[in-house]
Amino acid sequence: MKPLVAVNDFVVKFANVNGSGSASANTLFAKSILRMGVPVSPRNIFPSNIQGLPTWYEVRVSERGWLGRRGGVDLMVAMNPQTWDKDVAEIEPGGYLFYDSTKPMPAAKFRDDVQVIGMPLMEICSATYEDPRQRQLFKNIIYVGALSTLLGIDAAAVEKLIGEQYKGKEKLLEPNVRALHLGRDYARDHLPAIGLEVRASDRVGKRIFLEGNNAAALGCVYGGATVAAWYPITPSSSMAEAFGKHCRKYRTDPATGKARYAVVQAEDELASIGMVIGAAWNGARAFTCTSGPGISLMQEFIGLAYFAEIPAVIFDVQRAGPSTGMPTRTQQADVLSCAYASHGDTKHVLLFPEDPKEGFEMAAMAFDFADRLQTPIFVLLDLDIGMNERLCEPLAWSDDRRYDRGKVLSYADLEAGKRFGRYLDLDADGITWRTYPGAHPKRGSFFTRGTSRDRYARYTEEGSAYVDNMQRLLKKFETAKDLIPKPVARVAGKGSRFGVIYYGSTSAAMDEALESLEAEAMQVDALRIRAFPFHDEVLDFANAHDHVFVVEQNRDGQLRTLLVAEGMLHPEKLTPVLHYDGTPITARFIHQQIASRLSAFNVSPLKKSAAAD
Repeated sequence: MKPLVAVNDFVVKFANVNGSGSASANTLFAKSILRMGVPVSPRNIFPSNIQGLPTWYEVRVSERGWLGRRGGVDLMVAMNPQTWDKDVAEIEPGGYLFYDSTKPMPAAKFRDDVQVIGMPLMEICSATYEDPRQRQLFKNIIYVGALSTLLGIDAAAVEKLIGEQYKGKEKLLEPNVRALHLGRDYARDHLPAIGLEVRASDRVGKRIFLEGNNAAALGCVYGGATVAAWYPITPSSSMAEAFGKHCRKYRTDPATGKARYAVVQAEDELASIGMVIGAAWNGARAFTCTSGPGISLMQEFIGLAYFAEIPAVIFDVQRAGPSTGMPTRTQQADVLSCAYASHGDTKHVLLFPEDPKEGFEMAAMAFDFADRLQTPIFVLLDLDIGMNERLCEPLAWSDDRRYDRGKVLSYADLEAGKRFGRYLDLDADGITWRTYPGAHPKRGSFFTRGTSRDRYARYTEEGSAYVDNMQRLLKKFETAKDLIPKPVARVAGKGSRFGVIYYGSTSAAMDEALESLEAEAMQVDALRIRAFPFHDEVLDFANAHDHVFVVEQNRDGQLRTLLVAEGMLHPEKLTPVLHYDGTPITARFIHQQIASRLSAFNVSPLKKSAAAD
């Protein structure tokens, strides 16, 4: 088998053991390529226990800038005997297997169509270091050094990153640089050349490398949030921690040193959303961040916020469920539970960011939507966006931007006798006017309740008053369509009678899959949904195509269910394309699923679209 040859276009995967200190070394590898001007997209696939189980770190190197997972591995760095067979099986024919050859492996453990590169890592470490922990930790840096030589990665770039990592810890700097060069020197003197190469480029441009949870936390700061109440849960905890860090920098009074924010770790998820609702009722911009199990526990208070019409922002960094599920694996499995959260008839606004940049933007705008609509707003991130660093366009903010606090009556308004009924729809858009508690000593709202009431907030169980209120909430939900982000369409060259709908983190792999389909003369129009309720453009797109694929990362096709239920679309028109093993979806998977289904229609998409013209 001819060895793979590629420049700035390949996939490297590290197979390690959790707790071995490999994560920082693997991140060092990815960032060193980025420093050479070549786009990379790393993904950390790790277990939910503290130590001992398998972990993988996959690095997509793509000068063209593909940021989704491709599928397949060109160079496997196999450091975990427990997963050896599975890891070796993933390698592309002609690809490379790098492993620790200190202990001999049976010939049956290798593949004839894979190029094997053995390096006695533990032997080198044992001869160099006496401390067992040092042997393990520096083993990781040594293999990074070897890979840097094999792939042509600039040693200076790696050394600079090590210097940045250990700034202020100079005692650790020299040993790490030494370990790096141990690996580089051994590879130069003993290992064969390979066909994969990193060549300096300028394709990164001004893009930044940012974790989604961090970006969303910063968006909360820019969006005016001053209160965060949360309960720790993977994979959302780092967002609350990042918000606290940003607030210490941007929300601390420079004169007094006092905090102008509150970050509260509640006793549970229900308490956290209760604190958010209480803060928002009093006029603060407040949020919580959680994951699927937290959404389940918040249901009662979410219903209160919806029915009493109190702003709240909820970040759901989705993971694999149900129950505990796979806490450190990604999915898009909370769409339905968020859309209809709480008992009774409820419908909530959902935002679907595709990357850290949109995570920042949608985090900030969520507070405007919550205030304008006086309702909970859900921002649906997932682990793939939230806990992985991703290349994205620089974050931007206009100093001219002003917060939209919605329909709020002031003391002066009330004193002037402006008509006020807490649930009185004066503008026929379903949104009522509100006051902050205590805005006026005699007028306005001081309390709220979750029971049925009339337009002036007077308790009643009269059926007509209840129906009047529920219908107004539906009208407000319709009004939301004009506020929230519109979908993004991508029309094939000649247009097509086939379409595909997708959302969120799927977009990175989808961009590549669409191009590969077009390269095979398979024309498919595409629409990325960015929010719910669905804009008319979503339903127009579906109705304009004979058949629509709905690509999502869950078992039950939850977005498809929403399209059928809310858009009144015929189920047979929508074909689910589902990926839910907990790893981020790949471009190859999307391509294969759509291409095979197009073939099953027994029609050439290209010919059919030409006929449509």
